[in-house]
Amino acid sequence: MNDLRSPVVELRQYTLRPGGRDVLIELFDREFVESQEEVGMTILGQFRDLDRPDRFVWLRGFEDMPGRAEALAAFYGGPTWKEHGAAANATMIDSDDVLLLRPVTAHSGFPVPAAGRPPLSQTTAPPSCVLATIYHRDHPFDARFAEFFEHEVHPELVRAGAELLGWFMTEHSENTFPALPVRAGENVFVWFARFPSLEQFGVYESRLERSVRWQDKVQPALAELITGVPLQLRLAPTARSLLR
Repeated sequence: MNDLRSPVVELRQYTLRPGGRDVLIELFDREFVESQEEVGMTILGQFRDLDRPDRFVWLRGFEDMPGRAEALAAFYGGPTWKEHGAAANATMIDSDDVLLLRPVTAHSGFPVPAAGRPPLSQTTAPPSCVLATIYHRDHPFDARFAEFFEHEVHPELVRAGAELLGWFMTEHSENTFPALPVRAGENVFVWFARFPSLEQFGVYESRLERSVRWQDKVQPALAELITGVPLQLRLAPTARSLLR
């Protein structure tokens, strides 16, 4: 695996019109991958939400916040969006559920397969499952929480069968491209894991349920450090998703 450490990452969750998800995915995989990367972004992954049939989730990365503004202006003012933007927007009910994130450490960015992105001719989605878990609390996540995650939570997830892809926290910088809103004023910590299949994800869940250390020590300690119940997104990569 190679490391792709985009210092700024958007986690974008779109609510689509009934039947619109496959239409948007076909359009996205064909028209919106290379065209965005040509102006300075990295399209990290695009997914079907397995539990919400009208939800499309995707990730894109940037080198920094000023570069983000330049890249977004170039894309949304460019020829590809002018030609296909209306068709994309026609599938959407809401596209404003966006978390702006940064890697927690210099070593917690996304790994990317050395083989690279599947070609345009690839139309079959992989069997793998990506899990995104979102923690919230009423004040920023800090080095103490990051240390707790890396030394207590992370090992238990791996022992249960998760392949950790990266972990991130809120990027609190001002939105440099206000034409695209982000969820401001929130404090999140988000980690991503991969499983070879949905069945293997089920095995992982069963192992966590049977883990005495997770149930009696780690999970109660985690609950004390976050607000509410973690949000889990079970995601199926599209045919051309880089994270797959």
